[in-house]
Amino acid sequence: MSIKLTSPAFENQQAIPERYSKGGGNISPPLAWTNVPETAKNLALIVDDPDAPKGVFVHWLVYGIRPSAKSLDEDLPASETLIGGARQGRNGFGDLGYGGPQPPSGTHHYIFHLYALDTELDLPPGADRQKLDQAMRGHILEEAQLTGTYQHRAPGSRAA
Repeated sequence: MSIKLTSPAFENQQAIPERYSKGGGNISPPLAWTNVPETAKNLALIVDDPDAPKGVFVHWLVYGIRPSAKSLDEDLPASETLIGGARQGRNGFGDLGYGGPQPPSGTHHYIFHLYALDTELDLPPGADRQKLDQAMRGHILEEAQLTGTYQHRAPGSRAA
């Protein structure tokens, strides 16, 4: 069986609740996974928005996740390291940790990529997407994806 990524907060290809958006609370959603390959030495998570006007926009980077871990809790702190030793990188907003959806217009897709790696990543906290991609190159055993959507809402409008 292949690695599988889920969230109790939203189903694949469904709307991400407002509380996880940049303007609605900006808390990271809970994530869970199963079927990590036995040969995995590390896991890495990248959350990005391929619909961003200026190209792919990074919303979250977490790396150095132990392969024995089964989940990431909701509302993780914007700290360099997390319980268990995982490290967080800089998102496209320039911040450490999670940066929730904030599309300028329309509906955007937010892809949560979980990678099982055959090596431990030797990256310090605060790495950017380019450094993480470079460190993972040639070391990906499997990838799981979970996609959520989020629609731009005009200021003052209420979520449906």
